[in-house]
Amino acid sequence: MKKPKNTYRFRLVPGIIVLAWLVFGPGIIPLKGQAPQFSQFYAAPMYLAPSFAGGTDGTRAVVNFRNQWPEIPGAFVTYAFSLDHYFHNYNSGLGIMVFRDQAGSGHLATTNVGLLYSYTIQVDHNWTIKPGVHFLYSQRSVDFYRHVFGDQLNLDGPNNPSTMMPEPMDQVGYFDASSSVLAYTGNLWAGLNVDHLFRPDQSMTYQEARIPMKFSLFGGYRFTYGGRYFDEASESISIAVLYKNQKKFNQLDAGVYWSKDPISLGLLYRGIPVFNNHVHGIFNNDAIAALIGLRTDNLRIGYSYDFTISRLISNTGGSHEVSLIYHFNQGPRDRTRRKIPCPDH
Repeated sequence: MKKPKNTYRFRLVPGIIVLAWLVFGPGIIPLKGQAPQFSQFYAAPMYLAPSFAGGTDGTRAVVNFRNQWPEIPGAFVTYAFSLDHYFHNYNSGLGIMVFRDQAGSGHLATTNVGLLYSYTIQVDHNWTIKPGVHFLYSQRSVDFYRHVFGDQLNLDGPNNPSTMMPEPMDQVGYFDASSSVLAYTGNLWAGLNVDHLFRPDQSMTYQEARIPMKFSLFGGYRFTYGGRYFDEASESISIAVLYKNQKKFNQLDAGVYWSKDPISLGLLYRGIPVFNNHVHGIFNNDAIAALIGLRTDNLRIGYSYDFTISRLISNTGGSHEVSLIYHFNQGPRDRTRRKIPCPDH
């Protein structure tokens, strides 16, 4: 079977007006679909929301790796690399992010490269607001010839040729965008992010399959102990939440983190046991993640392990995740610009 050439799609959406309406407007609609995720979501800041671009007083490099359910053939493996810098003279953060996710024995893979921008608005002495945008190009690919279809199964010998497989594309590429807003003060933060603003068509079989928009609400509070007013607290306890909705799919991550330099520990629960238990009376419990982090002046290292608590508990092997964050080119601390208080490891 001859494989057709690559196909690329680009759907234009009127820019700033649509971006602002989708983030701030009342028309939040149900969503559908699922996306890769990180348990250490604040250690993957620009994957969480473009408002985190330029989140330090200089340059930051971030590497994330996740190996989900390694005991299942064709496990889900996710990589991300981002680099961002804050430009004090322009109150702006600029970043780039490269992301790749591969899933299943058919090598279904998504790779994207994006540019992120945020702007810092100092509302008053206490509150800061950071809107942000992320424009990216994404490429999706799969090896259809690694799949076995129902009409190929043959108990008496080799598998038969399939008559069910559609004529596939090698890969499909498309442009997309996200927009976010983040508000924070000394120990409190909250934000909203909207992904897939362009609703691109990711179909690889010539049948339209547009990605539904995804909404993420996140926030938390940090209780600090010790340290001077403008310095890092010597000890803290943080409560952090992340709620995601994509059409009929919902997910809540809620965690508590304890930090005392140079060590941090965290415990996170993923699932919505109250609101999503209408199917066969089954509670929507996914995982409990244990996190440990080490930090120096410039380096943050984090490791987490997800303990599966769903019906797949004995089959997955859990999930391993590693994050590395390195700060450099840091300028003098600007006391008029507060650091975002959420835990980053």
